[in-house]
Amino acid sequence: MDANIAIITARGGSKRIPRKNIKPFLGKPIIAYSIEIALQSGLFKDIIVSTDDAEIAEIAIKYGATVPFIRSNENSNDYAGTADVLLEVIADLEKIDKHYLNACCIYPTSPLLQINTLQKAFELLIQKKYTSVFPVVKFGYPIQRCLQIDDANKISMKWEENLHKRSQDLQSLYHDAGMFYFFNVMTFKKEQKLFTNNSGAIILEETKVQDIDNLTDWKMAELKYKMINEQ
Repeated sequence: MDANIAIITARGGSKRIPRKNIKPFLGKPIIAYSIEIALQSGLFKDIIVSTDDAEIAEIAIKYGATVPFIRSNENSNDYAGTADVLLEVIADLEKIDKHYLNACCIYPTSPLLQINTLQKAFELLIQKKYTSVFPVVKFGYPIQRCLQIDDANKISMKWEENLHKRSQDLQSLYHDAGMFYFFNVMTFKKEQKLFTNNSGAIILEETKVQDIDNLTDWKMAELKYKMINEQ
């Protein structure tokens, strides 16, 4: 049984940004960054891309990944979850007698991902015996003081008791950075979910995280990438 595998999930369909997973990002397809970081980390026995798209498969192979299977139609639509895709990949690999202790699902639009983040996540997974580890980022503004607007366009506090509390007195809260999940394969197969009651987190700075859902997000990611790599 091999130690680790990286699985990059990259289907062909993308409505908000057409061909998002292979769109050029500062000179090369954005998926190339995820593949190269996985290769450079030295953590993985194999790095594969799960896709339903021939062009994505070709580009993935060009940058050093393998594409041993084409993703099923069932897990290539808008409703298929990441866990479903990973379970399919793991099952297909086991059919050809490839077994792994741990896996890391890396999203193809993670150009800000850094090697040391992956390495720290793996160390935490092993040392703390977590079922999974993934990066998170602190909300930039305390969500306990969020506002809501009703149908009449009237605005109010969601939680009025927090109106006059100081920001530093409110609990810090975080959200998923949307980059990767490092997980124990056996536990994942049993629970069939990536976020469990025994998951750990790597906290990242806001400048090193960017969700990419539209072209404005894309431009912000490029700016952050330049900033990180000019340091």
